[in-house]
Amino acid sequence: MSEQPILVGVIGGSGLYKLDNLNFIDTVNPETPWGFPSSPIQIAELPSGIRIAFLARHGEFHQHAPSEVPAQANIAALKHIGVQAIVAFSAVGSLQEEIAPGDFVIPSGIIDRTKGIRPSSYFEKVGIVAHAMFGDAFDNNLSEFLAPKVRQVLEAHPEGSVKLHEKKTVVVMEGPAFSTRAESLMYRQIGGDIINMSTIPEAKLAREAELSYALICTSTDYDAWRVSEEPVTVAEVVKTLTKNANISKLITVECLDAVHHAVAEGKITSAAKGGMQYSIITKPEAWPQESKKKLSYILPDYFK
Repeated sequence: MSEQPILVGVIGGSGLYKLDNLNFIDTVNPETPWGFPSSPIQIAELPSGIRIAFLARHGEFHQHAPSEVPAQANIAALKHIGVQAIVAFSAVGSLQEEIAPGDFVIPSGIIDRTKGIRPSSYFEKVGIVAHAMFGDAFDNNLSEFLAPKVRQVLEAHPEGSVKLHEKKTVVVMEGPAFSTRAESLMYRQIGGDIINMSTIPEAKLAREAELSYALICTSTDYDAWRVSEEPVTVAEVVKTLTKNANISKLITVECLDAVHHAVAEGKITSAAKGGMQYSIITKPEAWPQESKKKLSYILPDYFK
């Protein structure tokens, strides 16, 4: 594999398990201190020759349930091979009438409704305490850079214009069962616009690894709140997933070249880099040697 830097990583969600519309170059499968990623990382080439990394969140055959995704290993592996910005894709349920099945969403906020059973920090049980800033759950620079480019692709879609929604809030639930009607109605009342099962801890870990992270969501259903419809079923979701996945592949071709160049020029990642510098509370003289070695895999500037 050439020494060309791979600055942009793509994490594919349900329905998006490979980028078979790009030129395949290589596969890497690094063993991180947190284990292996959920799938081997594909190195693919855009039409321009720019290379990106692709990882299937749930595995190539969707064998990892949301609560079992090795998110620590996924983020660490992407960081270790040189990725500086992650564009993640996720299938979501809609909690608002205006977000119809088939629509795309770039959210700006997260409501965490997971149950604490997923490792959501690299600073757990290592003897080093750190508190990452997470007020803005996504990298605003990356989300705002992506939005007009994604919109342009969706408006020009050959099967008809696809709507893009911005600055929405994603509720992240534990799963694997879908919401009850009562839960779905509650999520609407507390400010949720869309719902999925995977953005936490992915976004938190990306923040700790000082990676720019943005999410592109594809709406597949109206969850369970819409009393005029039957509660969401897997069959309904799968029906929409295939169409959405094909559009997502088109977005990678049309948008990620620009993202790569923006990252290379430092236009996007300035907020992410150095973000953990003042978040580490434990004094260096108390850092366990084994923990320093482990954390140096993702934060070599601090743990040498």
